[in-house]
Amino acid sequence: MSEAATKPDIVVGVDGSDESFAALKWALEEASLTGQSVNAVFGWTHSWDMGSEPDSDEAWAKVRHDIANELRVWVDKAAAGIDFDPANLKLTSVKASGTSALLQIGHDSQQIVVGRRSLSRMARWFMGSLSASLAEAAEVPVTVVRIAGSEDETVTEAIANALTPGDKPVVVGVDGSETSRRAFDFALEEARLHDAPLHVMFCWQLKDLGVIPGYENAVAPVKVGQRRAEEILSELMAKARIPDGVKVSTNAFHIPASKGLIAASRYASHLVVGSRGLSGLDAHFLGSVSRQIVNFAECTVTVVH
Repeated sequence: MSEAATKPDIVVGVDGSDESFAALKWALEEASLTGQSVNAVFGWTHSWDMGSEPDSDEAWAKVRHDIANELRVWVDKAAAGIDFDPANLKLTSVKASGTSALLQIGHDSQQIVVGRRSLSRMARWFMGSLSASLAEAAEVPVTVVRIAGSEDETVTEAIANALTPGDKPVVVGVDGSETSRRAFDFALEEARLHDAPLHVMFCWQLKDLGVIPGYENAVAPVKVGQRRAEEILSELMAKARIPDGVKVSTNAFHIPASKGLIAASRYASHLVVGSRGLSGLDAHFLGSVSRQIVNFAECTVTVVH
């Protein structure tokens, strides 16, 4: 069997919105490169806009049939112009909330793909987003596909493209942890698949560097911290196996990870990070690095666990 044939599915959440259409299109394009299967999942509850709740087996059968038809229409539209084998497509509808359905069905997938809701920046600060919650709760990588939500965002993206001619890189945030190593591997494969350069970023603060030799009982100067951060990054890269043809560059920056990576996202095609930081109520009220990045990055984001 080929590697693609044994690779788990890409699971993508669809609901008919523009955001989920972008997510579905991204998943189909990804699968066209890897040969993977795509499972398009529609989770619905009693509040779905399809009339009153069915009250018989026949009525439930009709609902399932109608949903399957809707899924097929969405997929056919998204697949237009993409070299995707229809035999590799699965359509799944379940009676559950979208997030719950994706967590259940995507438990053993290669990744879960969703669209980012077009909330205002202020709303994202106070409310967060379903995509960020999913990225924190899942046990597999979660890719959040972003589309411009306003004319200003579209123009901002055009400016970034004009100022950075050529292929936009895949950017990965690393810190030497095992989770960030998995994020690096995911980003490296994305760069290889899309023939894109890979930019590896270590955004550090002194607390991230551990004990620096010679400064066991003192606070190291930023210059010394920068040197140690570059050493950590070099150690990570020394262990990496870079496929032929993938151009890799590295940088260490003295800046909080969320701030630095969100800034980098303006010039990236895809941003990959590891899921680290706060969880539970602390994450909800204070925000984790991955949650902030999912909510505010200006490109597609994958959170790797």
